[in-house]
Amino acid sequence: MKVAIIGAGPAGLVTCKTVLEAASSDFPFDPIVLEQEDDIGGTFQYRSYQNATLVSSKQLTTFSDYRLPLSHPDHLTLEQYVNYLRAYAKQSGVSERIQLGCRVVNISRNLEHGGHNVTFVRRSQELPGEWSTAHETIHFAYVAVCTGLHVVPAIPDVPGIENVLKEHEGDTDVPRAAFHSARYKSRSQLEGRRVMILGTGETGMDIAYEAAKAGAKEVVLCSRSGRALPQSFLSFPKALNDFEIFGFKFESKDPVPIDSLITNLAETAYVHPWVAASHIRWFISDFVIKRVLWVLTGAIALPSACVCSLKSWTGTQAGCNQWVGELEPERLGRAYVFLNKSHKAMPYINRPYRKRPAFLDYLSRYIDPPEDMPPVTDFTVDLAPFPSHFLPNGRAVFPMSKRKDALRMMGRDVRPDTVIYATGYTQKFDFFDGGGGYATPSEADIRNIVKSGDESVAFIGFVRPGVGAIPPIAEMQSFFWVSLLKGQVKKPLSRPHYHLLVKETARIKYGVDHSTYMSTLAKDIGAAPGLWELWREYGTHVLICYCIGEVVVIGRWPAAVLVDQDGFVASFEAVPDHYVWTF
Repeated sequence: MKVAIIGAGPAGLVTCKTVLEAASSDFPFDPIVLEQEDDIGGTFQYRSYQNATLVSSKQLTTFSDYRLPLSHPDHLTLEQYVNYLRAYAKQSGVSERIQLGCRVVNISRNLEHGGHNVTFVRRSQELPGEWSTAHETIHFAYVAVCTGLHVVPAIPDVPGIENVLKEHEGDTDVPRAAFHSARYKSRSQLEGRRVMILGTGETGMDIAYEAAKAGAKEVVLCSRSGRALPQSFLSFPKALNDFEIFGFKFESKDPVPIDSLITNLAETAYVHPWVAASHIRWFISDFVIKRVLWVLTGAIALPSACVCSLKSWTGTQAGCNQWVGELEPERLGRAYVFLNKSHKAMPYINRPYRKRPAFLDYLSRYIDPPEDMPPVTDFTVDLAPFPSHFLPNGRAVFPMSKRKDALRMMGRDVRPDTVIYATGYTQKFDFFDGGGGYATPSEADIRNIVKSGDESVAFIGFVRPGVGAIPPIAEMQSFFWVSLLKGQVKKPLSRPHYHLLVKETARIKYGVDHSTYMSTLAKDIGAAPGLWELWREYGTHVLICYCIGEVVVIGRWPAAVLVDQDGFVASFEAVPDHYVWTF
C-alpha cells in the first residue's frame, strides 16, 4: 500500500512517521515523501528571515515523542527548528523515505486498479534551477497533501503601486522596491529606507520591528482589514514579561509562554455538549483575561465615572499592552481571531497613543524592554489603514475612518520607497486532475482532514489555531487519518465545536481553537485519557498537570527522545507502556 506524502515540512515528516509506525500485515503502508525543494523544513526553511523565532513554545510545537530538554529556551529560532526537524526525520527513519527535488505535477484517479497516479518531475541535472522534461508516474493507494498553508504569496491589488517604483524628484540613491514578505531576509533590505508594510500579522509585526532596529527613516504599518472594517489585530506577547504594581516590580528570568496558560479541564475538554456548542467557556475566559490585562498593562480598577473621564489614558483591554489597532468590541477575543504573538514592535507602535500620568504608571504598568524605550530610542512605527491607492507622485492615500490611527495619519504625506506585502498566503492545488473530482481543504468535511467518500486523500496541516501551533495539530491529524483508514475511528463523530467564529465574508475560514480541536481528534481515536484513568495509573501529580495543561497526547512509544539546543539527539529516557504528554 504505497502512500504519497507531498511536502517535507513538519506535516509531511510527521505523517510519514505515523504511516510507517502504523504499518502492519493487514495494512502494509509504504510511504514516500515527495519534496520539490532541495531540503526539508518547508516554510521554516525557505520563508525564514534574520532574527525570526517561533511564536509558539517548545512545549507546544515539538512532536509528542521527540521533546526538547528543560534547559532549552522556550522559543526556538527557525534555524534551530529546522535542525530539530532534520534530527527527527533521521531518528524516526523518515529521511530515507524522502525524495528531494521532486515536483508533483499531476494526481489522477487510477480507474483500473483504484488509488491514484502521481506524476512528478525531478530537478534537471544539466540546467541548474530548471526542471527535467521527463515525467515519472507511480501508483499510490493513498495520498497525503502536506504542502502547507504558507507557500503561495497572496498579493492584493493596490491601485497605483507602480507609482511607488518610479523615480521622483528629490529621490535618494536608494533603489525602490515592492515585494512580498516571502522575499524578506535581513535588515539590510530596510536600512535607510521609507518602509511601508501592508499587513499586521506576525510577519508584518516582525518586519516593522526589524525596520525600526535597522535604521529605517520611516516605518508605516498598515492594517489590511482597515480597508472596510474598523479593526486591526489582537496583540499578545509570546511570553509574559515584566510588570509593576504599586511600585513593586514583578520580573521573571524565564517568562511564561502564553500558549502554556490554556487549560484542558472544563475549558477545552471535558465539558458538557451544551457548553461546547455555546462556546461559553471561551467567552468567560476572555472576560477574565481582559480585566487582568487592564490591571497589568493599564490601570487598577477605578469607579465608573472616573473610567469614563479618564478613558483615553487609564488602561487597555485591546490586547496585552496594546493601545491602538484594537478590534471592534464584539470580535475582541480568542473565539474570533488569531492571536498576534509577535509583540516586539508594540513599544514603537504605542508611543503616540500611550499617554498616562505618572501616578497611574505607579499603580500598574507593563514594563517594555529598555532598549526599545527613551532615552535609547524614541522612534515611532506609524499604524495606518491599508492604503486605498497611490497617487502618481507615489504618495499613499488612506481611506477615511474614525480609527485613532487613521485620524492621526490624515493629511500625512507618506511616500514609501519600499513596500512589503505582509499579506499572507493562499493555497493552490494545481496538481489535482480537473476531472478527478478531488476536494480541497475547505471541502474536507471530516474533521477538516478528508472529504466524505474519499478518505484515501488527506489534507494534513491545513487548519490554523488561534493560539497554538500547526505541527502538533498535523501530528494528531495524521493519527486520525491512519485510524480512519484502519477502521478505528469511533463513529458517529460528534458535532465540531472547535472552529473560530468568523464572518461569512472572512478571507480565512480554517481557524480552530487548538486545544478543542486536538481534544476532539483525540477522543475520536481513543487517545484522550479519562481523568480516573490518569489518577489511577499515574497519580495525583500527573492528573493535576494534565488538567491545567493545554493539550494531551496518549500513545505507546518505547522511549521519549530528548534533543539538545541545536536539535540533535541528546538522550533517551525509558517510559511506561502508556505514554502521556501534557503541553
